[in-house]
Amino acid sequence: MAYELIELEYSGDFATITMNCPRRRNALSLKHMLELTAAFREVGESGMRGVILAANGPVFSAGHDFADMVGRDLVAMRKILHVCTILMNTIQEIPQPVVARVQGLATAAGCQLVATCDLAVASSEAAFATPGGKGGWFCTTPMVAVSRNIGRKRALEMLLTGDPIDAQTAADWGLVNRVVPPAQLEEESQRLLASATRGSFISKGIGKQAYYAQIGLAQPQAYDYAQEVMASASQIPDAQEGMQAFLEKRKPRFQ
Repeated sequence: MAYELIELEYSGDFATITMNCPRRRNALSLKHMLELTAAFREVGESGMRGVILAANGPVFSAGHDFADMVGRDLVAMRKILHVCTILMNTIQEIPQPVVARVQGLATAAGCQLVATCDLAVASSEAAFATPGGKGGWFCTTPMVAVSRNIGRKRALEMLLTGDPIDAQTAADWGLVNRVVPPAQLEEESQRLLASATRGSFISKGIGKQAYYAQIGLAQPQAYDYAQEVMASASQIPDAQEGMQAFLEKRKPRFQ
């Protein structure tokens, strides 16, 4: 499909989805979220091995576009937030690893996007915030993703104060994987994605799906689930090929 607010590019084994509405600080309007969801689904159904989520302009994403929201009734607001949740779920449902490449400020639902991606690399000039805590509308849905990345006390500090944290703090707290100088952001993002997409594509997709399925379970239920997934996955050709290649001391030939 044709996109107006984002760009979708394919290069080699990877796709790059770029938010391209810098004049609106890449705010997540309803249309913007629908385009992002469509692009992730398109990539998810492609033969690409990995995805980078990036943004043009000085701001990664300022979160929801309040121009879509002021004066809206409860039904309309539920729809907007439901579309946002579908976007976040889609990022985690597609089989490919998704790396957020964060060049600037990511706030509210923009911070939620970073927390939702499988991996994240940030420029040293980036910052992160859930500013609802110092305003009139608490960041309740961003809280879901942020709280699953960092500990309770740190999550509540972000949520209650609304104060931004810098990129290095975000890395120390577990919100992003790497912090690099701006000039190295693209290279490091590509390097991390290349590392995260080595090996069997099929096995990786099963593993990503299993990770998000088990992370919210109690440990006994998580082991029950993971045990069955791992046993079943042992039967796919790539699993057998990997084991055989290890025993034969050769490089595996995955499908």
